[in-house]
Amino acid sequence: MTATIGSKVRQRRRVGRSALELTGLSLGSAPLGGLYRDLSDEEAHATIAAAWDAGVRYFDTAPHYGHTKAEHRLGDALRRYPRGEYAMSTKVGRRFVPRTTPYDGKEGWQNPLPFEAIYDYTHDGILRSFEDSQQRLGIVDIDILLVHDIGRVTHGDNNPHYWRQLTEGGGFRALDELRSAGAVKAVGLGVNESAVILDAMAEFDIDCALLAGRYTLLEQTTLDDLLPACEQRGVSILLGGAFNSGILARGVEGDLKFNYGEAPREVIERVARLEAVCRAHGVPLAAAALQFPYAHPAVATVLTGARSAEELRENAASFELPIPAALWSALRDEGLLDARAPAPED
Repeated sequence: MTATIGSKVRQRRRVGRSALELTGLSLGSAPLGGLYRDLSDEEAHATIAAAWDAGVRYFDTAPHYGHTKAEHRLGDALRRYPRGEYAMSTKVGRRFVPRTTPYDGKEGWQNPLPFEAIYDYTHDGILRSFEDSQQRLGIVDIDILLVHDIGRVTHGDNNPHYWRQLTEGGGFRALDELRSAGAVKAVGLGVNESAVILDAMAEFDIDCALLAGRYTLLEQTTLDDLLPACEQRGVSILLGGAFNSGILARGVEGDLKFNYGEAPREVIERVARLEAVCRAHGVPLAAAALQFPYAHPAVATVLTGARSAEELRENAASFELPIPAALWSALRDEGLLDARAPAPED
């Protein structure tokens, strides 16, 4: 992996064995699709502009976010910048069609567009989804294509059916065709669980996986299996959910969201302990949360979700903030950090 001299935000690491390089900090667009709170087009564009000004040059989106709203917003904003100066990704696995039933709000989107998803991981479904995303974005060159939300966390007992669409129905073959033709530079998964990434690596040669929430200050069990396998296979992790859906952004006095739901008591108690150690060393919890995962060599970028220019600037400042090595030692001593986890000073 390579890096350029400069700020941590602008540092670059390579995605797997591809030639694509991503900035250390990147922007995820779920909040721009109205996750938990609606925002205007102007606020969304201001957030993207603030990311650009901070040095962010990798942007991730998905048709699922706001039921295609985030793709429209991100594409409209990014078309104002030179295409060769940034990387972007979107996702496949859901095709969106006009909504026929009222939206129940359970997914957390506020004021989504009037479309609903049909899960489709087949060869033709993935190609159709990719082409639909190109049109919504208004951008042909999509750098990374990720299979979205495959796995038991999303599909439960129905997951074997959708997994067969990828393996037997040509889904993985469609990804390989797009990559071989140069339509995309890298392919992988965009998921919230680690087991399915290992399953995919056993079936198909992925370049990367966008993993949300499973390697953070709160959780490091992926050190047991996934992260060593990624290092061995040359698969990059695009680390999402560094705040575990919100609770690590402001601590116990802030947003008590964890894993897209309300945080359980044991999580709140652990966050309180993390926050106390950080406070004793004069470090904001958010800064430690954003910088910790980037120390692992398998992590190519840390995605931050922001719904305003102010939030984006705060996250960029947190990513740049100098953190004393003593903090990481103290977290290890308190049993809050796995001893195997590399820290930024290692």
